[in-house]
Amino acid sequence: MKKSIEISPNIETLFGTRDENLHVLEDGLNINIDLRSDSLELEGSPRDVARAEQVFSDYNELQRSGHVFNNGDLNSMLRVLVADPKVTLRGLAEAGRQRAFGRRTVQPKSTNQRKYLDAIESHDMVFGIGPAGTGKTYLAVAMAISALVAKKVNRIILARPAVEAGERLGFLPGTLQEKIDPYLRPLYDALYDMLDPEKVDRYLEKNVIEIAPIAFMRGRTLNDSFVILDEAQNTTSEQMKMFVTRLGFNSKAVITGDITQIDLPNARRSGLLEAIDVLKNVQGLSFVYFDESDVVRHHLVQRIIRAYDEHKTKVEEQQQLELLDAKAAGNGSSVKSVPTPEAGISTETAQ
Repeated sequence: MKKSIEISPNIETLFGTRDENLHVLEDGLNINIDLRSDSLELEGSPRDVARAEQVFSDYNELQRSGHVFNNGDLNSMLRVLVADPKVTLRGLAEAGRQRAFGRRTVQPKSTNQRKYLDAIESHDMVFGIGPAGTGKTYLAVAMAISALVAKKVNRIILARPAVEAGERLGFLPGTLQEKIDPYLRPLYDALYDMLDPEKVDRYLEKNVIEIAPIAFMRGRTLNDSFVILDEAQNTTSEQMKMFVTRLGFNSKAVITGDITQIDLPNARRSGLLEAIDVLKNVQGLSFVYFDESDVVRHHLVQRIIRAYDEHKTKVEEQQQLELLDAKAAGNGSSVKSVPTPEAGISTETAQ
């Protein structure tokens, strides 16, 4: 099927640098787009051409209504759109507009990020698991602030294990809060990126936003709260059980972690790994898994994560081969001569 679309000033801005957005549509929808002087010629299956036509129509209407696409957002939306047939450009743009607050608009940049935000909206407890740079913490903090601004909750509680601190906290200068602040800095960074510094400071001063190590959660019941546990892979089994049982009425909890970066001492089992096994069939929970394709940092980060994953796989395969070789050597037969007590005649005994 072929379809011709007239190029208007609004539609032309969709093309992107070096027509990168058109290439996303071509590859994702399996169509050909022929760019001419005054029109776009679409060719492909009727279904795919119709989807592409809907993209251009939605974009044209959004532009006319004054919608502004931030840097990189349009390309990210198109990648989400081509990966999910149920998604429309208008739907993604309006969902982002609904989540606008403070200085930022929360817009998912991958299919898994979209699933993550949807899961947080529809579940009271969500686990976001994946490598660094996939937006697990940032999006969770954004959703927490959105809920606070909309008065869906009364406070935000951000917790993180201070694994490196341990008994060495006493050797760090300053008050207890000053000692633990370095371990909680990523949470502060996310807050200050989304809200005016004065507002963040005011919320912190009034304990509307509370940032603390996970140990401070013991014995509490958290009602009317949006609770986030970051770096959950570094919790112990006891800490994880304690945290997930703190949830009170009208509250949400988001637990984020990267199971490839466990820093627990003495080879202790991660509370996050145990929670995945224990809670995977509990109704009302949601587990969202990210991979390197969801990384929204510098493009090199995706390649670095992939390289580490490949290296880990090779090491595990090598260890498995060495273990098999060791077992084979241990099960091998050796022949030994043993004299008989009666005649001193040697017999061969296999061991």
